Amino acid sequence: MAAPAASPCIAGIGLRQPHYEQVAQEQPAVGFVEVHSENFYADGGAALAVLAAARSHYPVSLHGVGLALGSAVGVDAWHLDRLERLVQRIDPVRVSDHACFARAPARPSGPVLHASDLLPIAYNEASLTILVDNVGRVQDRLRRPLLVENLSAYLSFQDSTLAETEFLTLLCQRSGCGLLLDVNNLMVNALNERVPDPAAHGRAFIDALPQGIVGEIHLAGYCEMPDIVIDDHGSVVRPGVWALYEHALQRFGAVPTLIEWDTQVPSLAVLLAEAQQATDRLTRLPR
Repeated sequence: MAAPAASPCIAGIGLRQPHYEQVAQEQPAVGFVEVHSENFYADGGAALAVLAAARSHYPVSLHGVGLALGSAVGVDAWHLDRLERLVQRIDPVRVSDHACFARAPARPSGPVLHASDLLPIAYNEASLTILVDNVGRVQDRLRRPLLVENLSAYLSFQDSTLAETEFLTLLCQRSGCGLLLDVNNLMVNALNERVPDPAAHGRAFIDALPQGIVGEIHLAGYCEMPDIVIDDHGSVVRPGVWALYEHALQRFGAVPTLIEWDTQVPSLAVLLAEAQQATDRLTRLPR
């Protein structure tokens, strides 16, 4: 299946079930659509047919939430089998997942369980070795590089010995993967860490990453609660996140950008308006 032409200067949207029919009928002008890989692992059915139809009009990016790349027990063989089959069917423009773990034994010598969550990892050499090995296994199987996303984390580990930016940079250098930079996660983490200047904290994170490492950018909304900020992807992109995004574009250039909206999904018009704001920023970059 030949890939439709993609432009890094036109933002993409997450393709979610409430918009399947309208996107198919109206074919809005977006740079690409992104889906959660695990929703399309079945051998057939309506969901896979919808994705195949979308693939005939748009580049498709597959964004996973279940590989659990930081798990010491390794990547689940069934999950990787299904991902490989989906990649072969769709020929996506990008494949990505998260720098997290989710798989671990329930008890010593017990069965391996999947937590169905994106759990943070310590930023040290031991975790880095596990992540590099697992990313390498996935890339070897898919025969293409993977993008790994920085996490919104609600706890940290005392045995972390590396800055997150150093950890992610070493991951990319040692495995050959790229980084999916979630700008919203930078703001969420800074707010939860109660840093004095979250914007400056986010800019410093971006500046610490080397050129050429970022293969995609995610933008989303977050939810402020009394004692915590939640990365819920349930509202418009906040002004501070837009400012960090502009800083990232100045550093990395026109990087494919996605608007994520996963909870309280709005009308397609609202989602497209958010994507247009990203596109406007992309097109203002000097050529």
